[in-house]
Amino acid sequence: MARILVVEDEIKIAQLLYDYMAQAQFNVTMLHDGAAVIEELQSQTYDMVLLDLMLPVKDGLTLCKEIRIFSNIPIIMITARVEEIDRLIGLELGADDYICKPFSPREVVARVKATLRRYKNPDTETIKKPIFLNEEKYQATLYGQAVELTAIEFNLLKVLSKEPGRIYSRAQLINQVYNDHRVVSERTIDSHIKKLRKKINSLNADSEIIQSVYSVGYKVELG
Repeated sequence: MARILVVEDEIKIAQLLYDYMAQAQFNVTMLHDGAAVIEELQSQTYDMVLLDLMLPVKDGLTLCKEIRIFSNIPIIMITARVEEIDRLIGLELGADDYICKPFSPREVVARVKATLRRYKNPDTETIKKPIFLNEEKYQATLYGQAVELTAIEFNLLKVLSKEPGRIYSRAQLINQVYNDHRVVSERTIDSHIKKLRKKINSLNADSEIIQSVYSVGYKVELG
């Protein structure tokens, strides 16, 4: 039974998370401010932290940075501030995923399970990974089938699939895909993503691998 630490100052939301996590057979501990989080994680063993962004005493961003100094425990941030998402999932911060308020409790449970699977069974997840890229030949295999991609589509897929679940803004994708620093509009990225998604969905319409995150950007979900 995985142990989950929920740090959420809104009592109703905290109780909702507790109820759904307990129903999903997780062992849940709740804290309602950031004061004792570090001490709790250093003195007890947990498998994951659900960490609200706006906490009294010490905020979630600060806590995430402090946790990463001594632990690689999976962290899912909870936020109502969409503009903070890039910072939440940035490599310099170390969060693994985010959840936006208002959220579906069932989606939270699903995200928790998916993140725990990635941490506990990395080899299994790699075997099941539906995307295989040959960077030397610019060849892509999806669901065991070869697919013809343009150079831009290939590079977009390469960037997005390196860290499943991580959201990339359009600006980040432009910077990583266009190495020659040409001027490219965000609409151009949207157009390439649309074509790439269409090719992927033609192979497996049951799974939306490339997902849009409203007003933020795109991510790949393999679970």
